[in-house]
Amino acid sequence: MSIAERKGRQRAERESRIIAAARAIAEREGWNAVTIRRLAQEIEYSQPVLYSHFENRDAIVAAVAIEGFQEITAALRAAARESDGQRNALENVAMAYLGFAFRWPALYEAMFVLPTPLRFAEADTRPELRAAFDAIATVVTPFCADAEVMTETFWATLHGLAELERSGRIRPGARVERILLAVRALLASRNDAADPGEQPGPA
Repeated sequence: MSIAERKGRQRAERESRIIAAARAIAEREGWNAVTIRRLAQEIEYSQPVLYSHFENRDAIVAAVAIEGFQEITAALRAAARESDGQRNALENVAMAYLGFAFRWPALYEAMFVLPTPLRFAEADTRPELRAAFDAIATVVTPFCADAEVMTETFWATLHGLAELERSGRIRPGARVERILLAVRALLASRNDAADPGEQPGPA
């Protein structure tokens, strides 16, 4: 291994430690506890070393979020793969999405709530973010004409349900019922698009 390769590996290892420490602190104590000073103490690096890897705290949050998108993509794809039929896949992916949000609240917050330099729905959107979108689009597409708009709408519905339940605004016991209602609404929108209704007659 060359010196450059060794240094590159060491740098990647340091970045992984920083990201893992930030994620662990956030899940235990919330994101307010994650500071450059606290991370430096946690992993026994100096603050200048951390700044040599990440410009600021937002950049660290973004790195955690990217890991989160990789993980949620894997979870959604697994839910779809293990499903019996297209509608079942849609329901299972929705349940897997909410399950992820509740299992890793700080990670989900990094992905969708906290400010980060990550760009969504742009030409330069990172592939990890696109992959998560595609994992939802795959199960939505069979039921709609405009997969992009419907995927955005279905994703927004899931996110809203997750945030309302996570903040105690809606009943946890009705989660499955709400998911089934969201799926039925998506199916109904397909039927509406397929049946434009009667055309207006002459005046």
